[in-house]
Formats: sequence, C-alpha cells, structure tokens
Amino acid sequence: MAKVLNLAGFATCGAYQQAKTALKGLSTIFPSRFSVNIDEHETRDSYMAWLAEFRPTIGADNHKTSPIVWFQDGNKYLGGRDDALSWCRTVLSTVDSVDTAPQNVDKWNADHGFDYDLIVIGGGSGGLACSKEAQKLGAKVAVLDFVKPSPAGSKWGLGGTCVNVGCIPKKLMHHAAILGDAAKDAKGYGWSNLDSGVHDWATLRQNVQDHIKGLNFSYRVQLREAGVTYLNKLGKFTGPNTLEVTDSKGKSQSITAARFVIATGGRPTPLDIPGGELAITSDDIFMKATAPGKTCVVGAGYVALECAGFLSALKQGEVTVLCRSTPLRTFDKDVVNYIQDYMQHHGTKIITGVLPKSIQKLPNGRLLVNYGDTSEEFDTVLEAIGRTPDLAGLNLTALEESGSKGVALHGNGKIICENEQTTVPHVYAIGDVIHGGPELTPVAILAGRLLARRLFGNSTETINYRNIATAVFTPLEMGTVGLTEKEAIEQFGESVIESYIASFSPLEWSITEQHSDLSCFAKVVVHKELNNKVLGMHIASPSAGEVIQGFSLAMKKGITYEDLINLVGIHPTIGEEFTTLFVAKSSGASIAKTGC
Repeated sequence: MAKVLNLAGFATCGAYQQAKTALKGLSTIFPSRFSVNIDEHETRDSYMAWLAEFRPTIGADNHKTSPIVWFQDGNKYLGGRDDALSWCRTVLSTVDSVDTAPQNVDKWNADHGFDYDLIVIGGGSGGLACSKEAQKLGAKVAVLDFVKPSPAGSKWGLGGTCVNVGCIPKKLMHHAAILGDAAKDAKGYGWSNLDSGVHDWATLRQNVQDHIKGLNFSYRVQLREAGVTYLNKLGKFTGPNTLEVTDSKGKSQSITAARFVIATGGRPTPLDIPGGELAITSDDIFMKATAPGKTCVVGAGYVALECAGFLSALKQGEVTVLCRSTPLRTFDKDVVNYIQDYMQHHGTKIITGVLPKSIQKLPNGRLLVNYGDTSEEFDTVLEAIGRTPDLAGLNLTALEESGSKGVALHGNGKIICENEQTTVPHVYAIGDVIHGGPELTPVAILAGRLLARRLFGNSTETINYRNIATAVFTPLEMGTVGLTEKEAIEQFGESVIESYIASFSPLEWSITEQHSDLSCFAKVVVHKELNNKVLGMHIASPSAGEVIQGFSLAMKKGITYEDLINLVGIHPTIGEEFTTLFVAKSSGASIAKTGC
C-alpha cells in the first residue's frame, strides 16, 4: 500500500510550490509507494486561518509557516519545506526497494487433477525462462511453441522472435555493417587495400542461419534436460483449464492445466495498402535467399531504422526510408537527430511525412512504390510499421465464465495485467503481449523467472519495470535509460528539469576521413529540486549499448548528477563522456568538446 503524505500551503508561496513539486515528483517516480494529497489555499490569510485551527490536531502547535506536511498514517507531523525536501532526498538516496506482490493469488491447489501444473503458451525467451524456472521449483510444466509462417512463407524454430528474427540476426548483420565501415577507416591507421572488398549476402545469411539453428537445437536440449514437456503444437483455449493443441499435420488433442502463462509475443503489423502483400517484414529479411538490392523501408521505429542501417552499410543497393512521422519519436529527440544525420551521411535516404500509397509488381520483377507525389522502383520493400500481439488464435473468449468477462484487453490489443496476472486469476502473461510493459527480451526473461518463483517458490518479488535500459543498433548506436527530456518536462514541469549535454568525437574517429564531419552525443536529464537526481541518460555513439548497460545499474541505485561528475572516468573511452557533462542545455553555451 502506498504511503500517503498530505501537503497544505497557499498558492503564491514559493516554499509551498517547491515542496509540492518534490512530493508530486516522488509520487510520479514511485506511484506504488507514495501518493500526495494537496490542500492549496488561494491566499496567505486563508491558509494562516486554517493552519491555526489545524496544527494542534497533528501536534504541530509551533508550526507557523507555509507549507505544512504530514503523513496520513497516524497524522504524523513531518514539517515544512526543508523537512519535506530532506525526506525526499533520503528516500531517493536509497536503492529502489524490491517490488512485491501477494503469492498464490489464484488460490493454488496442488491436488488440482489436471495434466499439468503449468502450461506456457509460447516458446520465446520469456516463455522458456518461465517454464524452466517453474520446473526447477517442482512444477509439472509443458511449453507450446508453433511458428505460423509469415505471409511471405518464412518460418523458424524454437526460441521466439529475438533468437530467430529479431535481436540475434539483427545484431550479427549490424556487426557485419560495422566491419565494412571499419575497413574504410583502416586506411587512416596504415592499412591498405581493405576498403575495396565486396560483401557477399549469401555467405552472411547462411552463417547467421546456421548459428540460429544451433540455438534452436540447444533450447530443445535444455527443455529436455530440465524435464519440461515441449509440444510443437498450436494451442487454443476450449475452456477455463483446457487447451486444444494441433500439430503440423492437423492432428488435435486436448490437454489441461491448473495455470497458464501466455507468452506468444507479437508479429509484424501488415501494411494495409493495395499491394501491401508484396512487402516483406523483419520476419523475412534475415533469411532472404537473395540480396535485397535497392530497398524501400517503410516505418519510423527502431526495427525500420536498424534494418535500413545495416542494409545501407552492406552496399547491396540504395536504401530509402519512408516515415509517417519523426524517426524514433519515442526516444530523446536530440539523440535521434545525431543518429539521423549519421545515417544520411552514410547514404541512407530518409523521407518524413509520407507512407506508400500502393505497391505494384512490374513485369521485370521489380516493385513500383507510389508515395507522396512520386513513384519509384525497388527490388525489395521491407515494412516495419509496428507489431501486433499474437493473440487472435488463442480463443480467449473460452476463458469467460459465468459472471466473468474473461481476459481484459487494452484498446491496443494487449493484455491488461497486474503483476503479470490477467483478469482471469489462473491465467498470466509476460513479454510483448502485456500492455504497458517494455517490449524487450531481457524484460520477458526476468518477468518469467520471477513469476514462476511467485507461483511455485513462495516468492513475492515482482519485476521493476522502471529504469530499464535499451539500445538501438542503428549505424550510430543509441543507448538509453530512464526518461527523455520531453517526458521529464511533461511529468515534473520545465522549471525543475535541466539537461547536461555534449557533442564529441571518439578518439578512434580522430584519424579517419569518413567521420570528420560527424559527432556523437550524450545527455543526462536531472531534476533540480530532487537533489539533482538523474532521471534519464541517453547517448548516440559506437558501442552505446555496452556503455549504457553499466549506467543503468547506477540509475536503479538513485544516482545524482553530482555522483556522475565526481566519478573518475576511464580514459580514453566513450563511457567517460558521461562523467564530463558540464554544459547545461539551458545555458545556450557550446556543447562541442575539444581536446583530450
């Protein structure tokens, strides 16, 4: 239950406004832990008259100023502005406490009589982690995993999106692009004839797919060794505790369980235009038999930009990105600008404010894309306009019982959960199908493990979805954790937010030609009235994912701006840049760093 604080003061009092900002900020950062009741008086006189009558009720007879702050529990007096700010600093200086949830919230009965204690629907990273952890804790577990082919016919093995058509092949192709880029830099380091090579798509594709097939096999072995039953079958609910499962030959059977975890993830949202079926998606690009050639990428999110980036660098053909709005619009705008400039400098054409109107296949096999006021021929159209939760075939309506509405879905089609529990008590969900959860593989893995421990291991620990770091593997990578500057201003108000920023060039770029006109960028977003607590950290640079990983731990520990600038950096590294951010954005001073 959240701790409730009460605050009273008059509107034109600066001390009251400061305390109000701090306490509201705390309740925004930790909504499950703190809430604030505010009693704002219009004038000083009305407040003082109220205070004279109220203060004896909480044992604060000597309090004669604005504001006054007290705890709801027991009407315990805290003090005025300075006391409130000091209390906030104390709270923020501690480690984020472990979030907890009641265990066995579905009234578990070990003598249930069903085939399994738990069936996990979906063999992606989260589903596999949950199933193995539950089995380790003594549960009888089955995992269903059946890959429905993409509209283009692509299919893959056990392991889910990340392993087969997401993080793993994307990172390998991103690295292939980096190697090509490094070959061009090699001339400045004394190497010759390294920048004249030609990339072979078929070799890269085959090696990537061979690695993925090895992972598919290892996951099956891990399930077998853990004692988890693996069913390569498609499941749908036919009752509250019953699934009908069907194999690739159409043979069906029914199985039952006391509990279910839905971990089906998402699939690419189809492009709803004439000829949209001619486009491929991220489900297809990594196993495409022939080189993509001249490619039109449709979308403005990280999947679109990442694919456009490595396709440009592999020099298989020109790459044009069509964006309905600003690229990477949910990320920090300043950081995105550097990434967009870098990509355009390296040959990617990015057109904003447009989407294709139609796609037509020509007699020569090429694709004619009509967009804006023009049309253009491409060899491949790759659409990445978003993802849709893969729930349509589960027949969730079968979970509806008398007097129950079944599994509640948000307007975006995702499952509404509290601590991974759906509105049907014995049915849970993890990963990309959950409304409000980050669509990240490590999030699904940890959520799955912690859920299994709550269900079968007497644990009460839940995943903390705050301050989860992520990386975008565009040619110039992005690392990010916490709030963007825009989000911080929207939550706390512009007057209390400051950003410290710098543009810089990594030492490795200093003796190369192709990066001479480019820069990297780092930003730290802080709350000035909460002890300069760091609310967000963002960087556009090589190896940004590696850099932000460590700092994300510091964020969870409640790092302040002073902690950062007093940290001794490792020289010369990119991560060191976060320890030398001395220019406040509001100052208008130059952010270009020079010297060592």
